[in-house]
Amino acid sequence: MNTLEKMTAEKLLRIKAIKLQPSNPFTWASGWKSPIYCDNRKLFSYPAIRNFVKIELSRLAMELYPDADAVAGVATGAITPGALVADALGLPFVYVRATPKDHGLENLIEGELRPNSKVLVIEDLVSTGGSSLKAVEAIKRDGSEVIGMIAIFNYGLPISIANFEKAGVELTTLTNYDAVLSEALRIDYIDESELETLQEWKKAPADWK
Repeated sequence: MNTLEKMTAEKLLRIKAIKLQPSNPFTWASGWKSPIYCDNRKLFSYPAIRNFVKIELSRLAMELYPDADAVAGVATGAITPGALVADALGLPFVYVRATPKDHGLENLIEGELRPNSKVLVIEDLVSTGGSSLKAVEAIKRDGSEVIGMIAIFNYGLPISIANFEKAGVELTTLTNYDAVLSEALRIDYIDESELETLQEWKKAPADWK
Protein backbone atom coordinates (compact mmCIF):
# COMPACT_ATOMS: atom_id res chain seq x y z
CA MET A 1 0.00 0.00 0.00
CA ASN A 2 1.59 3.26 -1.09
CA THR A 3 1.43 6.76 0.40
CA LEU A 4 -0.90 8.10 -2.30
CA GLU A 5 -3.44 5.33 -1.62
CA LYS A 6 -3.39 6.11 2.10
CA MET A 7 -3.61 9.89 1.65
CA THR A 8 -6.52 9.66 -0.79
CA ALA A 9 -8.38 7.15 1.39
CA GLU A 10 -8.04 9.40 4.45
CA LYS A 11 -9.37 12.43 2.58
CA LEU A 12 -12.38 10.57 1.17
CA LEU A 13 -13.24 9.13 4.57
CA ARG A 14 -12.84 12.51 6.28
CA ILE A 15 -15.47 14.21 4.12
CA LYS A 16 -17.66 11.07 4.05
CA ALA A 17 -17.34 10.65 0.29
CA ILE A 18 -16.85 7.04 1.37
CA LYS A 19 -19.11 5.66 4.09
CA LEU A 20 -18.69 2.31 5.87
CA GLN A 21 -21.76 0.77 7.54
CA PRO A 22 -21.24 -2.98 8.05
CA SER A 23 -24.15 -3.18 10.52
CA ASN A 24 -26.51 -1.14 8.33
CA PRO A 25 -25.70 -2.02 4.70
CA PHE A 26 -26.48 0.07 1.67
CA THR A 27 -28.37 -1.26 -1.36
CA TRP A 28 -26.70 -0.63 -4.70
CA ALA A 29 -28.62 -0.05 -7.94
CA SER A 30 -27.75 -3.64 -8.88
CA GLY A 31 -29.61 -4.87 -5.80
CA TRP A 32 -26.41 -5.93 -4.05
CA LYS A 33 -26.17 -5.28 -0.33
CA SER A 34 -22.96 -3.47 0.55
CA PRO A 35 -21.28 -2.24 3.75
CA ILE A 36 -19.64 0.57 1.77
CA TYR A 37 -20.91 3.43 -0.35
CA CYS A 38 -18.75 5.77 -2.39
CA ASP A 39 -19.90 9.15 -3.71
CA ASN A 40 -16.87 10.93 -5.11
CA ARG A 41 -19.00 13.85 -6.29
CA LYS A 42 -18.75 15.16 -2.72
CA LEU A 43 -15.03 15.78 -2.97
CA PHE A 44 -15.49 18.51 -5.59
CA SER A 45 -17.26 20.64 -2.98
CA TYR A 46 -14.00 20.79 -1.00
CA PRO A 47 -11.49 22.98 -2.90
CA ALA A 48 -8.35 21.62 -1.22
CA ILE A 49 -9.31 17.98 -1.81
CA ARG A 50 -10.55 18.76 -5.33
CA ASN A 51 -7.16 20.30 -6.09
CA PHE A 52 -5.34 17.31 -4.58
CA VAL A 53 -7.31 14.89 -6.77
CA LYS A 54 -6.76 17.03 -9.87
CA ILE A 55 -3.00 17.20 -9.27
CA GLU A 56 -2.60 13.49 -8.56
CA LEU A 57 -4.75 12.33 -11.48
CA SER A 58 -2.87 14.70 -13.79
CA ARG A 59 0.51 13.57 -12.45
CA LEU A 60 -0.33 9.92 -13.10
CA ALA A 61 -1.63 10.82 -16.56
CA MET A 62 1.63 12.59 -17.46
CA GLU A 63 3.78 9.78 -16.05
CA LEU A 64 1.88 6.85 -17.54
CA TYR A 65 0.31 8.27 -20.70
CA PRO A 66 2.42 11.17 -22.02
CA ASP A 67 1.28 10.37 -25.57
CA ALA A 68 -2.45 10.93 -24.86
CA ASP A 69 -4.21 13.04 -27.48
CA ALA A 70 -7.47 13.47 -25.52
CA VAL A 71 -9.15 12.79 -22.19
CA ALA A 72 -12.56 11.15 -21.84
CA GLY A 73 -14.69 11.17 -18.70
CA VAL A 74 -17.31 8.49 -18.03
CA ALA A 75 -20.70 10.12 -17.36
CA THR A 76 -21.75 11.28 -15.01
CA GLY A 77 -19.42 10.89 -12.06
CA ALA A 78 -16.19 11.33 -14.00
CA ILE A 79 -17.19 14.37 -16.07
CA THR A 80 -15.76 16.78 -13.49
CA PRO A 81 -12.45 14.99 -12.76
CA GLY A 82 -11.99 14.26 -16.45
CA ALA A 83 -12.46 17.92 -17.37
CA LEU A 84 -10.03 18.98 -14.61
CA VAL A 85 -7.37 16.60 -15.91
CA ALA A 86 -7.87 17.66 -19.52
CA ASP A 87 -7.57 21.30 -18.50
CA ALA A 88 -4.40 20.66 -16.49
CA LEU A 89 -2.82 18.81 -19.42
CA GLY A 90 -4.09 21.17 -22.11
CA LEU A 91 -5.86 18.35 -23.94
CA PRO A 92 -9.28 18.06 -25.63
CA PHE A 93 -12.04 16.66 -23.42
CA VAL A 94 -15.10 14.54 -24.19
CA TYR A 95 -17.43 12.54 -22.04
CA VAL A 96 -19.15 9.24 -22.73
CA ARG A 97 -22.81 8.70 -21.90
CA ALA A 98 -24.17 5.40 -20.58
CA THR A 99 -26.76 5.47 -23.38
CA PRO A 100 -27.17 7.70 -26.44
CA LYS A 101 -29.06 10.95 -25.94
CA ASP A 102 -32.71 10.42 -26.90
CA HIS A 103 -33.05 13.66 -28.86
CA GLY A 104 -31.08 15.98 -31.12
CA LEU A 105 -27.98 14.29 -32.50
CA GLU A 106 -28.45 11.26 -30.21
CA ASN A 107 -24.79 11.44 -29.22
CA LEU A 108 -23.12 8.78 -27.10
CA ILE A 109 -19.84 10.70 -26.99
CA GLU A 110 -20.26 14.39 -26.19
CA GLY A 111 -17.63 16.75 -27.55
CA GLU A 112 -15.34 16.37 -30.52
CA LEU A 113 -13.08 13.34 -30.62
CA ARG A 114 -10.83 13.23 -33.63
CA PRO A 115 -10.49 9.82 -35.37
CA ASN A 116 -7.45 7.73 -34.38
CA SER A 117 -6.93 9.69 -31.16
CA LYS A 118 -5.07 8.09 -28.27
CA VAL A 119 -7.56 8.49 -25.43
CA LEU A 120 -7.02 8.38 -21.68
CA VAL A 121 -10.25 7.53 -19.84
CA ILE A 122 -10.94 9.01 -16.39
CA GLU A 123 -13.36 7.30 -13.99
CA ASP A 124 -14.51 8.33 -10.54
CA LEU A 125 -14.88 4.76 -9.25
CA VAL A 126 -14.78 1.19 -10.50
CA SER A 127 -17.05 -1.52 -9.06
CA THR A 128 -17.67 -4.39 -11.51
CA GLY A 129 -16.10 -2.44 -14.37
CA GLY A 130 -19.21 -2.78 -16.53
CA SER A 131 -20.02 0.89 -17.16
CA SER A 132 -16.35 1.83 -17.38
CA LEU A 133 -15.64 -0.74 -20.08
CA LYS A 134 -18.80 0.19 -22.01
CA ALA A 135 -17.30 3.66 -22.34
CA VAL A 136 -14.07 2.11 -23.59
CA GLU A 137 -15.98 0.17 -26.26
CA ALA A 138 -17.85 3.31 -27.34
CA ILE A 139 -14.56 5.15 -27.86
CA LYS A 140 -13.13 2.25 -29.85
CA ARG A 141 -16.23 2.06 -32.06
CA ASP A 142 -15.82 5.76 -32.71
CA GLY A 143 -12.43 5.06 -34.27
CA SER A 144 -10.02 5.92 -31.45
CA GLU A 145 -7.66 3.96 -29.22
CA VAL A 146 -8.00 3.74 -25.44
CA ILE A 147 -4.48 3.75 -24.00
CA GLY A 148 -5.51 3.36 -20.35
CA MET A 149 -7.84 4.34 -17.54
CA ILE A 150 -7.23 6.21 -14.29
CA ALA A 151 -9.85 6.24 -11.52
CA ILE A 152 -10.13 7.83 -8.12
CA PHE A 153 -11.34 4.70 -6.31
CA ASN A 154 -11.44 0.99 -7.08
CA TYR A 155 -13.34 -1.60 -5.05
CA GLY A 156 -10.92 -4.23 -6.35
CA LEU A 157 -13.64 -6.84 -6.81
CA PRO A 158 -12.61 -10.13 -8.46
CA ILE A 159 -15.19 -9.60 -11.23
CA SER A 160 -13.76 -6.20 -12.16
CA ILE A 161 -10.20 -7.52 -12.23
CA ALA A 162 -11.32 -10.28 -14.61
CA ASN A 163 -13.30 -7.84 -16.78
CA PHE A 164 -10.39 -5.43 -17.20
CA GLU A 165 -7.97 -8.27 -17.97
CA LYS A 166 -10.35 -9.64 -20.59
CA ALA A 167 -10.76 -6.20 -22.17
CA GLY A 168 -7.00 -5.60 -22.14
CA VAL A 169 -7.39 -2.23 -20.41
CA GLU A 170 -4.79 -1.00 -17.93
CA LEU A 171 -6.38 0.48 -14.79
CA THR A 172 -4.60 2.73 -12.29
CA THR A 173 -6.33 4.25 -9.26
CA LEU A 174 -5.55 6.82 -6.59
CA THR A 175 -6.87 4.54 -3.86
CA ASN A 176 -8.74 1.29 -3.32
CA TYR A 177 -10.90 -0.72 -0.93
CA ASP A 178 -8.01 -2.26 1.02
CA ALA A 179 -6.42 1.16 1.59
CA VAL A 180 -9.76 2.56 2.76
CA LEU A 181 -10.18 -0.25 5.30
CA SER A 182 -6.63 0.25 6.57
CA GLU A 183 -7.12 3.99 7.01
CA ALA A 184 -10.59 3.56 8.51
CA LEU A 185 -9.10 1.27 11.14
CA ARG A 186 -6.22 3.66 11.82
CA ILE A 187 -8.49 6.67 12.41
CA ASP A 188 -11.00 4.62 14.44
CA TYR A 189 -13.76 4.96 11.85
CA ILE A 190 -14.20 1.18 12.25
CA ASP A 191 -12.91 -1.27 14.83
CA GLU A 192 -11.34 -4.71 14.53
CA SER A 193 -14.68 -6.45 15.06
CA GLU A 194 -16.08 -4.84 11.88
CA LEU A 195 -13.01 -5.46 9.73
CA GLU A 196 -13.72 -9.15 9.06
CA THR A 197 -17.23 -8.37 7.82
CA LEU A 198 -15.90 -5.70 5.45
CA GLN A 199 -13.22 -8.04 4.11
CA GLU A 200 -15.70 -10.88 3.59
CA TRP A 201 -17.97 -8.66 1.48
CA LYS A 202 -15.21 -8.04 -1.05
CA LYS A 203 -14.71 -11.76 -1.70
CA ALA A 204 -18.29 -12.35 -2.96
CA PRO A 205 -20.32 -9.12 -2.92
CA ALA A 206 -23.20 -10.51 -5.01
CA ASP A 207 -23.86 -13.20 -2.38
CA TRP A 208 -23.11 -11.18 0.74
CA LYS A 209 -25.83 -10.96 3.39
